[in-house]
Amino acid sequence: MTTLNLETLNQAVSGAVAAIRCNVRLQPAGGPGDKVFPPTYVADDKQNPLKYAHETRRIGGQDVKVVLLDSVASQANRLEDALRAAWEAGQLDFPVVGVDFGSEPGLEDLGLLTTLQTPHRIADALLRDAFWQPSADQAPVPFRHSRDGEAYTLASFKNATAVYRLCPTALVFGVWDSTGPRGGLGSKFQRALVSEVIGVDFSPGVKTASRIDSAAISSGVPIYHLAGDDSDWTLDPVEAEKDKQGKPILYKSSKEQSTGKASAINHSNFRPSKDFTAGGVTFDYAQQTTVLSLPALRRLRFPVSVDGSAIPTASRAAAESAARTALAALALAAIALQRNQGYDLRSRSLLVPESATPLAFEFISSEGGEPITYTVTTQQVLDLFKAASAAAAQLGFAWQRAPLTLKPMPKLVSLIRESRKLAAKSETEAAGSA
Repeated sequence: MTTLNLETLNQAVSGAVAAIRCNVRLQPAGGPGDKVFPPTYVADDKQNPLKYAHETRRIGGQDVKVVLLDSVASQANRLEDALRAAWEAGQLDFPVVGVDFGSEPGLEDLGLLTTLQTPHRIADALLRDAFWQPSADQAPVPFRHSRDGEAYTLASFKNATAVYRLCPTALVFGVWDSTGPRGGLGSKFQRALVSEVIGVDFSPGVKTASRIDSAAISSGVPIYHLAGDDSDWTLDPVEAEKDKQGKPILYKSSKEQSTGKASAINHSNFRPSKDFTAGGVTFDYAQQTTVLSLPALRRLRFPVSVDGSAIPTASRAAAESAARTALAALALAAIALQRNQGYDLRSRSLLVPESATPLAFEFISSEGGEPITYTVTTQQVLDLFKAASAAAAQLGFAWQRAPLTLKPMPKLVSLIRESRKLAAKSETEAAGSA
């Protein structure tokens, strides 16, 4: 069995390997042929009203219909979530930036939202609308006006040290600072790690729905909007909201088509229905394909160390290679950790590996040919990451575990609070159509 160690990974990152690939073949937890529900999208094609993303791909020399079960963006979020869990548990040490809502009344549940959770990582608007405070006796400044914020703003693939120091996951999963001070010219780093899950040779199904009201409530009883509270209802016309002619207004939820019926307030029977546009799918098998592009990492330059000092020319090649290897090890750790978390993609979309095969990384040579396969355990990958980050630290690229913690601006706090109020009102109004 070929052993994957730090020397092997460093040689691969230095140029011997074009990509590291990991393929996992999956089946529904209920067994082959069990129905799975993919993510839904707006159906904008009248000739093809299916709400799933599907297409024809060439597989094994044949045209095969495939359906998207988990997108590249969704997979990135799951990989980052796996890293977040390991970071919080102390299994991995690497930098994150976070906005702390823990001291904001009513928003304590948000806690510390880090760059492993924000959609645009270090370029996210949550960080843009947050303060950094150097010390208790110094005034807070907007993050983008701080030393670290300005360093990120000016970062590029020609000098990516600031991103490596503050948010290395942005160099793995990609980031574009398109809404920052430089607009479309803001720092942009391509995804190095890409993953996707598809269902191969799929057939769409049908979803049924119905409900029998246990209290036998009739849909013929008129229901009115309660005066003074648009989200509540009443049977009494006297208590009802009135129109300009003084007539009681029949109740209608935000989604219910009919008005004044008990179904609008989630009572009475629901007529059995069939949905052919999002009725789930069956398939031969599901395939997760994950690829780490090493050329994407090799494009990154690190002319200065994390403390800002220039790296001597004689040692720069080794230092840059060590930094890139640490990023590659971080990506491999994300793959291993996500596999441990499993493939529970959403409701009625639980997948499991088709066979009990260990985690394997395929190293694809830059010169082509058959890949070299390394079979590893999660612990071996975590140990590899620790070795790679330690080696990078010795050459000027040490990572700090303690997060760079920001405080939300008052306007951001107000925006979230008002958004929650609006969401709560909308949920109440929509409850009748559930």
